[in-house]
Amino acid sequence: MPRPAQPILSYDGIVESALAMIDADGLESFSVKALARAMNVRGPSLYYYFSDKAAILEAVARRIVQRTPRPRDRAPEHWIEYFVTQSLNFRRTILRHANAAPVLQEFMPRDVFGPIYEISARFLTEAGIPEHQQVLIIEGLDRFTFGAALTEAMKPPADRKDIFPHVDPLLQPSLSHSVSANELTPEELWAESIRTFLRGIAGDGPSGH
Repeated sequence: MPRPAQPILSYDGIVESALAMIDADGLESFSVKALARAMNVRGPSLYYYFSDKAAILEAVARRIVQRTPRPRDRAPEHWIEYFVTQSLNFRRTILRHANAAPVLQEFMPRDVFGPIYEISARFLTEAGIPEHQQVLIIEGLDRFTFGAALTEAMKPPADRKDIFPHVDPLLQPSLSHSVSANELTPEELWAESIRTFLRGIAGDGPSGH
């Protein structure tokens, strides 16, 4: 009687399965043993591709970052909207994999961003942004996007739908009125915050519109 076929393992297959497990059940449910069981293989077979659990999680973080789409519009006159779109795309990617936010926080693959930063610097030069302002824009946008998006991803899903979801009109009346007057969705507010940040740094430079 022939032996049952063994599942074919691959680096990409393991990473995708690990990410799917974290997306579905949360990081606390993830382990090499659980992953092997879900893939119908023996645990030691995964170590052919990865040295340990941390190596798998590092690959998961890299996969999430690499999955983020890049803006298509590279017109210098629209440079602000280019970076707004880039920030929004990464925010959406992080929130799509919200359960993996702690993985990104610990294993953010900074080396992946080198080529992206190079493209950003060239584009800013094409847009007429002075060189002494470029690192401020790239680094500031980096910190703003990563920090805020990761913090938002770690909130309960219900709290991501509203801005200041737990404001008390009796204890915080001024804030409550401000929240009521706001007409922007969380994503629209995010985009406008990025625009304000970029306009402020650019000062009297190109408007981006």
